[in-house]
Amino acid sequence: MQMVKDVHLTGKDLTEMVQLRPQDVGKYAIVPGPKDRLDVLIKKLENPVRNFSFMEYTMYTGTYEGIRISGINGGRFSTDTSITTEVICNAGIQNIIRIGTCGALDENIKVGDLFIVDEVIRGDGVTPYYVDKDFKTISDKKISDLLYEVAKGMGLNAHRGKAWTTDALLRETREIVENKRKEGAKAVDMVSSALLTICQSYNIKAGSILAVSDNVVTGEMGFMNPLYYTAESNLIKIALETVKKLEGK
Repeated sequence: MQMVKDVHLTGKDLTEMVQLRPQDVGKYAIVPGPKDRLDVLIKKLENPVRNFSFMEYTMYTGTYEGIRISGINGGRFSTDTSITTEVICNAGIQNIIRIGTCGALDENIKVGDLFIVDEVIRGDGVTPYYVDKDFKTISDKKISDLLYEVAKGMGLNAHRGKAWTTDALLRETREIVENKRKEGAKAVDMVSSALLTICQSYNIKAGSILAVSDNVVTGEMGFMNPLYYTAESNLIKIALETVKKLEGK
């Protein structure tokens, strides 16, 4: 017997499973990775309503200065990010901003700085199932431009450019890292490739802004650095202000 369906479980199937409808969500989604960062975001929204909780993922929708915004803890890795991104896209949300963390691949990018992703070198295991190797994964230019503009306007150290997404956190070797730097990568994360590629496949506008937690080139670890935690909190402020600008406010 052959497999009955062309695809066992689709993003549409999963969206229906959690009973999420286009009228339930906002025009914009802000997508942190962990639940604790989502909790901080939801406190900024007025009258947030929980859309669903499924496994460890939860989505809320509320308003910010009159703008409907949805928030979900979208995952820390490409695999779980692909699932939540499929749900967001199938729910009909049209603008998505990822707020996350990255390592710097440039000695001039410091812990606590911010990095806006313009393009991605895909090193994850998810996207080969979506696109061929020649596909160019990029952010929406308007979203990226506004994220950079807002960050700079707040007086923050913001950088932008090409990021490399990997699934192998503990195999960022000198040989591999130097090869990715030669390809133009200035930062490395574990999410942007899956989120941006899937959004492109649905013609959904998306961007990614990341707080720098460590520097892979110099070996600096900043996970306990107060500058990193400040950058994390600034991500939410930047994303909300960017949504306002996208809305013309």
